[in-house]
Amino acid sequence: MSARDLSLEGKVALITGAASGIGRAAAIMFAEAGAKVVAADRAEDVAETIETVRRAGGEGVALTLDAGEEADVIRAVETAVSEFGGLDVVFANAGITGGLRNFFEGTPEVWAEVLRVNLIGPFLAIKHAVPELLKRGGGSIVCTASVAGLRSGAGPAQYSASKAGVINLVQTACQSLAGSGIRVNAVCPGLTETGMTKPAYDMARAAGKEHKIGQLNPLRRGGQAEEIAATALFLASDAASYINGQAIAVDGGLSSSHPLSPMDSKAADALVASLKETTS
Repeated sequence: MSARDLSLEGKVALITGAASGIGRAAAIMFAEAGAKVVAADRAEDVAETIETVRRAGGEGVALTLDAGEEADVIRAVETAVSEFGGLDVVFANAGITGGLRNFFEGTPEVWAEVLRVNLIGPFLAIKHAVPELLKRGGGSIVCTASVAGLRSGAGPAQYSASKAGVINLVQTACQSLAGSGIRVNAVCPGLTETGMTKPAYDMARAAGKEHKIGQLNPLRRGGQAEEIAATALFLASDAASYINGQAIAVDGGLSSSHPLSPMDSKAADALVASLKETTS
């Protein structure tokens, strides 16, 4: 194993939800690693993602589509084949929250739409990408789940349930593809600054409470899109060749503990200081 195993040189990657946030960061990072990228999103800003890729010397095409519509997913896979000759990597990243509402304010319509995009979308990506990955002798599929899918308290009910479904989806897909050479994994972001979380970040900054963002995790900060994309790149690469059917939390340590009141900052600083003294 070496740094070369993180390379995607000669590979073709399809990324959904690539107009901003984690998807855009992944498209740029995958291209830097040598992949030819098909960036897809229903937002037209996805074209800017590919412009960035090309300015950096990479290759890619942009598609405007709905990741939860089967015909659009088929078109995305066909585009990868027609433009670049095949498909090796899929990052099914597109997702929506359905709004910050409490459990009893949810409606069947909101739940159906969230499940359509967040869960049926990755299912369709796996279903239609697998035949092309098999032609290449295998490949890697990465889905964006969430720490909200691990347990409650990190997102609204409809979003959390959809992401729990994604985690189970990668497990069942992994088993269904036994012996194929295709790996299926999920990345579970914690609070990360993206277009989806922008209102929360803007609200905290406007109230002068930016320092409280991410305070419940041991790193005491929110994540950056590039940090999640780096994990997706790892899972997509040969460096993760023995990782399959897993949900990797990238959350600053948030999911390592059950809920508790955050340690008072002065007490925490005193603890760190005392530990430094004992090791000096």
